[in-house]
Amino acid sequence: MKGLVYGGSGRRSWTEIPDPEVRDARDAVIRVDAVTICGTDLHILGGDVPETASGRVLGHEAVGTVVELGPAVSGLTVGDRVLASCISACGSCRFCRERAYGQCRAGGGWLLGHTIDGVQSEYARIPFADLSTYRLPAQVSSENAVLLADILPTSYEVGVLNGRVRPGDTVVIVGAGPIGLAAVLTTRLYSPAHIVVIDKAESRLQAAKNLGADVTLTPERVPLGAIRALTGGLGADVVMEAVGTPGTFELCTELVRPGGTVANIGVHGKPATLHLEDLWIRNVTITTGLVDTYSTPRLLDMLVAGQIDVAPLITHRFGLDEMERAYDVFADPARTGALKVVLTR
Repeated sequence: MKGLVYGGSGRRSWTEIPDPEVRDARDAVIRVDAVTICGTDLHILGGDVPETASGRVLGHEAVGTVVELGPAVSGLTVGDRVLASCISACGSCRFCRERAYGQCRAGGGWLLGHTIDGVQSEYARIPFADLSTYRLPAQVSSENAVLLADILPTSYEVGVLNGRVRPGDTVVIVGAGPIGLAAVLTTRLYSPAHIVVIDKAESRLQAAKNLGADVTLTPERVPLGAIRALTGGLGADVVMEAVGTPGTFELCTELVRPGGTVANIGVHGKPATLHLEDLWIRNVTITTGLVDTYSTPRLLDMLVAGQIDVAPLITHRFGLDEMERAYDVFADPARTGALKVVLTR
């Protein structure tokens, strides 16, 4: 079979790899039916995630059909169509018992495409299959469901819930890539007074408007003055960092009001300056986090009920064997206008 193999910083190839097989009694093997590319994959290719070794198959977001099961898997049957979560959970360690699955200490956490082979391939092994997959109802398409593998629960848990968004809040989202736009969708569930999105790309700001942002700004449009004008001079109640650079993190700490929250979602590969000399006296809360995916069942229910619509996030569609081209399109959004690219069989 073929998969997308990381060859070290800046190198990738769609090439022949061994077929996956059940290695542990709790494993499943899936035929990959739909997969997508994440900004985190670009961070890996940029050398920002040194734990990912050369030769690793990338990808942590997929929908697939179960083709093989380990003897200890009890909740799935061969032929089930499932969402494969970006987080694997043992279910029994301290953190899993607290629903902090991303911090699993018994072999789980963020494994796929990180420390074990991922799902940007024709078939994939899914560890802890009972707890790390979700059977999909027939009315949910595979291409919509795959967006619940990572970006929807990440934006919801690490952005909205960690940020403690409440009705009537002014929420600023710095970065209008797929995670930032998913944060617009999930923030709207809490009836904020204003959703402000900041990004360099006009095409992504237009996408944010289409999804429900009521104010869009570029970094050059004096965002601090605009936010203060909206909030009686106070600043935003919640600011979400959805880029992962030192400059955008520092911008977030400037935009938040006294007593507000900065929720960092972005993947950072370089140190950012924390201006505690300014922040301590303003009672600012800063949260960070890797997604735990405990919200995935609820988000799936909301998708089925029509409370969230992820389809507008998908801008490009490819066949699975067009992986290299899909990467080129996703990695150059200024030229292509790409948000999420989905690859299917």
